Amino acid sequence: MKTLLIAALAGVSMLAINSAQAVERGGTLTFARYDDSNLVDPVYADRNPDIWMVTNLYDTLLRTKADGKTIVPGLASGYEVSADGKTISITLRDGIKFSDGSPITAADVKFSLERAVNPDFGPWSGLLGSVESITETKNGVTLSMKNPDPTIISILATFNTAIVSKAAFEAAPGANDQEKATALFAPGTPVSGPFTLKDRTRGSTMTFSANPHYWRQGEDGKPLPYLDEVSFVVIPDDATRILKLQAGEVNGAEFVPFSRVAELKADPAINMELFPSTRIIYAPINARETRADGSPNPMATKEARQALNYATNKGALVQLITHGTGKSMTSPLMASTTQLAHDGGPLYPYDPAKAKELAKSSGLEGAEITLTTLAGSSDDATLFAAIQQMWGAIGVNVKVEQVDNPTRGAKNRSGEFDVHTYGWVNDVNDPAQVAGWLGYYPTRKAVGTGWNNAEFNSLFEASNTEIDPEKRSEQYKRMQEIYRDAAPLLFLYETPFAVALSANVNGYLQTPLGNNEFSSAWIAK
Repeated sequence: MKTLLIAALAGVSMLAINSAQAVERGGTLTFARYDDSNLVDPVYADRNPDIWMVTNLYDTLLRTKADGKTIVPGLASGYEVSADGKTISITLRDGIKFSDGSPITAADVKFSLERAVNPDFGPWSGLLGSVESITETKNGVTLSMKNPDPTIISILATFNTAIVSKAAFEAAPGANDQEKATALFAPGTPVSGPFTLKDRTRGSTMTFSANPHYWRQGEDGKPLPYLDEVSFVVIPDDATRILKLQAGEVNGAEFVPFSRVAELKADPAINMELFPSTRIIYAPINARETRADGSPNPMATKEARQALNYATNKGALVQLITHGTGKSMTSPLMASTTQLAHDGGPLYPYDPAKAKELAKSSGLEGAEITLTTLAGSSDDATLFAAIQQMWGAIGVNVKVEQVDNPTRGAKNRSGEFDVHTYGWVNDVNDPAQVAGWLGYYPTRKAVGTGWNNAEFNSLFEASNTEIDPEKRSEQYKRMQEIYRDAAPLLFLYETPFAVALSANVNGYLQTPLGNNEFSSAWIAK
């Protein structure tokens, strides 16, 4: 038996004792959101405003630290993985409770994970597709695997595997699982996370209250959270969110436009935070031999796609669009904050001479390319204007096509595009999700590009059962080398999560996966 036991965190460190006076308890933090949550259930949450709230109400067996990579104990005190990778034994902490004071048991864990595995429930069951069965034990559960799965530990720290109350779920009104989940998104529902839902006015406000039975301890040796409540107000307009913050009507505002970051950084009453994220901005390039209309595709060769990358001044785009808050992509498959990201330096640094040479030798010179952008997006409008000028310098004529988001998605799926804008944020603390989306042909034709590389596909498939960390790292390094050379994307930039807070707010965190973490937030009186 190969043991990967995580020691339970017990007691209070000397550091925590020495810093106990630094934190203050109580009070309400008012947070302005761009959108409301429709359903905060681990299994059915599929929009970012829903997903990013789940871990405030429901805890997972394992957790990720602020870096978005390191996995630490959650409701589980530890786990063991068998030598063949086909048995995962999970041990629960002693004495953990739901918010109503009832114990969190192995039966609740089995029930929750079986919901997460069920392909009839929600969009995330595929993340647990390697699980054959779940068996309840005296102090935890055992997962029997169909095959070794190097992602399984990360998935146990992912929102869709959070633990719900079996008794509360079974007692909830509703004819099926989703109806019961909807009924439980209501005040008074027993939850396993640091907060409970106190009240909610759909589309307008939502209030979380501190869970009096939460297990995790703060710096002062007392249970988290520090706050009594978090009050959410939905304000879709960016400027209005900022005005409310500046007026002291709210304590925090998310999705601050990058154009306002410098201004808010200069305001001594505001703490302007730029949290590292897994958000990448890129543009899929149609790599098929022919376009959708049957005409030859000038972007079919890697040399042509490399030319477009070399012709694009990514540093200038970072300044123009993110106002210097972003940075050029360094891994072709993922953000630099993602596990197994290989930092090869900025991808295709601006080299107009090389771009012109490649454009001429590949037959791209003189081509007309349509850039499909999102209508109403000022970032996309800026990107188009810059690219039109940059690519024009190598003899490529660029025209714009502005569409809504559903149309852009449909064009991606059908291959009826030349190049289009896109973005990505990881949902899972493992590179398999983003690598499968961007590069693995069977998933979605390599993010709709039509690029299909046998070596890449084989490496990706092998990596999904490789439990030797070093071998898996080498597989991912090679996949990134292949993808970089083939250039099925216009590799652009990473952006942070921009959140502005009142200067007296401390400890708030937005993780690289986007989760809003309020459990360690506190307000200086």
